[in-house]
Amino acid sequence: MSFDEIVNLLGLEPHPTEGGYFRRTYESNLRVDSNSGSRFLLTSIYYMLTKESPGGFLHRNKSDILHYHHLGAPIKYILVSPDGVLSERILGSNIKNGEMLQLLVPGGWWKASRLCAGEYGLISEAVSPGFEYADNEIATMDFVCHNFPKLQQVLKQYIKT
Repeated sequence: MSFDEIVNLLGLEPHPTEGGYFRRTYESNLRVDSNSGSRFLLTSIYYMLTKESPGGFLHRNKSDILHYHHLGAPIKYILVSPDGVLSERILGSNIKNGEMLQLLVPGGWWKASRLCAGEYGLISEAVSPGFEYADNEIATMDFVCHNFPKLQQVLKQYIKT
């Protein structure tokens, strides 16, 4: 299946802040009170990176996010814990080579993603408490230099300019 077919069949649109394509597919009927106010208990999206839009910028969310690989190429995730520990994970279907079918990114952790190869990689994300743009922060180079100076060389390629 081609990128265009998936975009059309799933109704994906360009992501307004993170790069790639997405569509929100679920919002819970239940709401919870969080430190940020009332939120859906759970939200979910499709998210796709493509060779034309191969990366998601470094950002963090207040909520936990589970990522699930569906189709296409694997996607590399760069993760930075709140105390500045860098790690990498590959979300993909080749579990014999250490790829993960699902990946948890805890709330407050920084993450960025890159398509490893191929035309596209399609995943889903489940966010709890549910995603709100007010809970999302996109990193700047100034932020990285101030908070993670030892990581600036690695992270600069994931910063939105």
